[in-house]
Amino acid sequence: MSASDSAAAGSAASDGAGSGGAASGGAPTIGVIGLGAIGDGVAASVHAAGLPLVVCDVRSEATDRHADHATVAASPAELARAADIVVVAVVNDEQVTAVLSGPDGALAAGGPGTTFVVVSTITPHCVAAIGDEAAALAVPVVDCGVSGGPSAAASGNLVCMVGGDPAVIAGLAPLFDAMGSLTVTMGPFGTGLAAKLARNLVQYGGWLAAYEGQVLAEAAGIDLAKLAQVIRASDALIGGASTLMFRSTVAPFTESDDAGLIGAMQAGASLARKDLQAALALAGGLDVDLPLATMAKDRCDDIFGVGAINGTSKEDGR
Repeated sequence: MSASDSAAAGSAASDGAGSGGAASGGAPTIGVIGLGAIGDGVAASVHAAGLPLVVCDVRSEATDRHADHATVAASPAELARAADIVVVAVVNDEQVTAVLSGPDGALAAGGPGTTFVVVSTITPHCVAAIGDEAAALAVPVVDCGVSGGPSAAASGNLVCMVGGDPAVIAGLAPLFDAMGSLTVTMGPFGTGLAAKLARNLVQYGGWLAAYEGQVLAEAAGIDLAKLAQVIRASDALIGGASTLMFRSTVAPFTESDDAGLIGAMQAGASLARKDLQAALALAGGLDVDLPLATMAKDRCDDIFGVGAINGTSKEDGR
């Protein structure tokens, strides 16, 4: 969805007549499609914030939990006709397409007077397809990656990564205030879920590192509960994966950058390489394979941004 398409959709939304309270200046009616681990918590947070709520799920036991404080819609299209803002919290591409797309889908039913917020973690292809269909219908839509898990959703503390027209996003403040503790506009439509995928990559990569660390520790006869205890305590002091995420680019440092910072990063890369070499030596003696540790050792200069200066960057094939 282009910026101009999204802006046009936002303008249409302001001119349209939604079925909820926002059209008449009251609190917006929030609809939640999909009451799984995240959607159920979002619905609970919306209700806790005092906003009118409509819910829809194929499982009656899921909607029953909200029946005393929400309108239960029989279909996504029925929900869209009743809501000012529709949160789509189903599982995958197929379900997102099923509830939103086509002449009987929620996008067509809601029309320009309803804004859609897709929080499902889906593929870029699906994001683009939904954006194109919404633009053709002049329906405002944003993509919103969320992080924090079910407990954060239920307590209104999700971290929200939003992509779309800033004017449309600004109009969603009541929803984001209800469901999240931090909302960051990442850029145009599509960047919200791209940020979620990048954030998850850091998470899962960290879990792989934790697994390899446990493999090495267990082989060395270390109690894994004790290892976890010291890692939690040390992470609280030195930080986690975000420690190195202080620059606006991952491009290598150049000679024009601050010499003191380059020196500090070179020292960090050298220390990391030394420690990883020692860990791999221990692993070799214990007959343990640590492929991630090997890769990290080989990429230390790139991780710290000094590969080009040190002449070891993978970008030039060395």
